[in-house]
Amino acid sequence: MALPALLINAVALLVACPAAALLFITRLREQRAMADLTAQSEDRAIDQPMLFLDVRTERAHRLAYRIGFACLGLALAVSWISTRL
Repeated sequence: MALPALLINAVALLVACPAAALLFITRLREQRAMADLTAQSEDRAIDQPMLFLDVRTERAHRLAYRIGFACLGLALAVSWISTRL
């Protein structure tokens, strides 16, 4: 593998690793929020309305997923480009 292709692959790796970490952390935060919501729901009476995550939390999770998957896609494209050199 030529040096330019190796450097481009290194850039792809530098983009992919934080994206994977972002997706992992987002999933953990989402699971923790759902666990907290479940714990709060168990303490409520059955005739009270259901609890849902607030809109800001849902938007933050969606944004983090979008950014993470976009970065993984970018890393894949950059890696694919490096194979063409």
